[in-house]
Amino acid sequence: MGSKNKLRRFKENETFSNVIQPTRDDLVKGNFDLKGHWHDKVFKNENPIVLELGCGKGEYAVALAKKYPNKNYIGIDIKGARFWRGAKTALKEDIPNVMFLRTQIELIDHAFANNEVDEIWITFPDPQIKYKRTKHRMTNATFLERYKKILKPDGVVHLKTDSEFMHGYTLGLLHGAGHEVLYANNNVYKQDGSPEDVTAIQTFYESQYLEQNKPITYIRFKIK
Repeated sequence: MGSKNKLRRFKENETFSNVIQPTRDDLVKGNFDLKGHWHDKVFKNENPIVLELGCGKGEYAVALAKKYPNKNYIGIDIKGARFWRGAKTALKEDIPNVMFLRTQIELIDHAFANNEVDEIWITFPDPQIKYKRTKHRMTNATFLERYKKILKPDGVVHLKTDSEFMHGYTLGLLHGAGHEVLYANNNVYKQDGSPEDVTAIQTFYESQYLEQNKPITYIRFKIK
């Protein structure tokens, strides 16, 4: 994407009513006034809150919001030029139960209060295969602790990835730490019984992976 296009999208994001862009400073210093108030200040209802972390173009968050109008969805990514697409689509199609938050995932517990979130979707994260990149892997023990803080006690995490490494790494970590694996599938389009939300919604990149015959994997789990 050209720099002019990016700038245009950044500017447009600033005008979108469904895009929230706090500064890192506000989050870290505790000055983000939506923390603990997403229900009353943003969605104006008490419906469950579901996050899509590293939402990219926001396809998953938007598709789930359309499918489940009685849930509130928030797509989160640091790359605003990407989720511009999802935000614009949601406004155009009048989908009121989806928002977009521009921030880094490692600041997630500064953006949401304890027990404020019902579900988390992690869709096609960078597997960060190199050892020195382990700290950025979105299902490592540090990230799971952050998710646990903001999730309700019975909150659920979904991981959908084309990376067999990420799938295996996450399963091993979950079992090793005594977390509860509710469902695991290493090829959701080839095995019977795959949850509909996993196969009915495809991201742009996912459709490309499928054309290359890459297996798409899925894990649903609770953090103990």
